[in-house]
Amino acid sequence: MIARRLHGFIKQHREGVRRNFSGKTVPLFYTDLTQSTEFVELPRRLQRSERKPLVTSINELKRRARLERKSRQEVREIALRPPENGLLVKRLVPVAHEVYRARQKLFSCASRVLENILVHVCRVCQEVHIGAVPHFIRTCDFAGSLPTKEHSWVRGGIEHVLPLIESFHLYDRLGRAVSHEERLLVDRIPAIVELCIQAGLDIPEYPTKRRTIPVYNVAGKIIDFERKFPRDYSNGKDIQTHGFWEKRNSHKCTESHTLSHDDSLQDIATRGMEAWEKVQSGVSKLMTKYTAQTCGFCPEVQVGTKGHRARICQAYKHQMRDGQHAWQEATMDDLMPPVYVWHVPDPQNGKPLVDELRRYYGKLPAVVELFVQAGAGINKAYGGVMRGDVVVPGLDEEKLVV
Repeated sequence: MIARRLHGFIKQHREGVRRNFSGKTVPLFYTDLTQSTEFVELPRRLQRSERKPLVTSINELKRRARLERKSRQEVREIALRPPENGLLVKRLVPVAHEVYRARQKLFSCASRVLENILVHVCRVCQEVHIGAVPHFIRTCDFAGSLPTKEHSWVRGGIEHVLPLIESFHLYDRLGRAVSHEERLLVDRIPAIVELCIQAGLDIPEYPTKRRTIPVYNVAGKIIDFERKFPRDYSNGKDIQTHGFWEKRNSHKCTESHTLSHDDSLQDIATRGMEAWEKVQSGVSKLMTKYTAQTCGFCPEVQVGTKGHRARICQAYKHQMRDGQHAWQEATMDDLMPPVYVWHVPDPQNGKPLVDELRRYYGKLPAVVELFVQAGAGINKAYGGVMRGDVVVPGLDEEKLVV
């Protein structure tokens, strides 16, 4: 009887390992079978000819378009709620200020931690690795890579850990889109900062129009009374809607947050991890009301109700679009691109990650891996991608894994 139960347990365990080898979300080589977490598969990198997945299905978009065409045929007012009517969502104004402060703190903490922890980036495929010793995992399969698919590592920086996605700053978020002729006259600032400005953050260098009277939608046309009768300014004569040619750049929005020199590296990393989580949660709240657009083939982002008309897309088949972007609804990953790196279980031993054991390694966002190696605690939500429940065997033990 005991032998039968033992045989059934071994069969069940082998079946779980076999499902994991086939690509399912089941961890292998458990440390604790009763408290194991499911392994989460990360989204694969898209090919150049592939379009980003749509947030809303194409059938739903067609249904909305039909209803919009039908409503335009009827001469009646369409009710608009903030922020579609130009007014702010009051409960999200504090969130915008918190996201802006947390972003400043995040960049400051990451810059301080990068003084002690190295970042490597592949000059061919732009893969990023956090740690003193780069890994030996052969995943470089881009044009110009080595026949062995080994990476060609060079020194990286904060721009590889926290990529900067920019957007045109809109003086009026409900106004007309930026044209191709205006592309050099309108400021480009980080997309998260532009999202915070549209949600209620005021930055003197980047003014924006704050309405006190809502706009109205009648038969599909926007009627703006403040455009005819301005309240706080005289025909916009003294309003600087752009500052491209002055000494203002997008990096001004990443002013360093004051950090004490007496703080330890672990304390800075812990505060940076808290700022990262605040930015993520805050941006997700803002994007429930304030929309953004992204190109389906390139990383271009425009915060607002519609995309710009600048013909600067150089992605797949841009000639057929005359260089214009293929706009679609953006997600938080478009404003904050996730840079996943291989998780180093023990950075202190100095041993690099090898290609033979790649299926046992997990991954983490680059900024999270940076703070973890500096001593910060990690959220349990990352347990599925970092594979903390998997024991990495040695090279001589790899063949013994069932």
